[in-house]
Amino acid sequence: MTERKPHGITFETWVDRQVREAQARGEFDNLPGAGKPIPDIDGPDDALWWVHKLMKREGLVYLPPTLALQKEAEDVLAGLPTARSEDEVRRRLEGLNEKIRDAITKPLSGPPLRLVPYDIERVIADWRSQQPTPKPAPVQERSPKQERRWFRRRRPS
Repeated sequence: MTERKPHGITFETWVDRQVREAQARGEFDNLPGAGKPIPDIDGPDDALWWVHKLMKREGLVYLPPTLALQKEAEDVLAGLPTARSEDEVRRRLEGLNEKIRDAITKPLSGPPLRLVPYDIERVIADWRSQQPTPKPAPVQERSPKQERRWFRRRRPS
């Protein structure tokens, strides 16, 4: 296929001859995908088809900023029961509230944002009510041996 097109032959007939000779040699036999339909051949025309295919292949998801913020709010609220302390709950909610306030003051693209900053004290009260009550530690009485001092005077012998 590296030979040059001879003079006097049209380009189309020269290419057709090259393809016909390659078929005769069997160079198109057993190609991957042979006999299989072309994927998405009947799909709608999409100028960004390659972007959608790349995102699907790489497992990427794009949400408009307002929907992404709503998803983040759901994730934060769903993760609150795993928080270990009130400070951690407060920190998570303050970060989320800051993002919500920014989105309210600087409108984002996408559907309307239906979030308002959360009442941190109310959420913490709900979190407290869901926490298991700690069991009181059993009181153990000490025997006289256990109450010995770690330092005893040595008696002269």
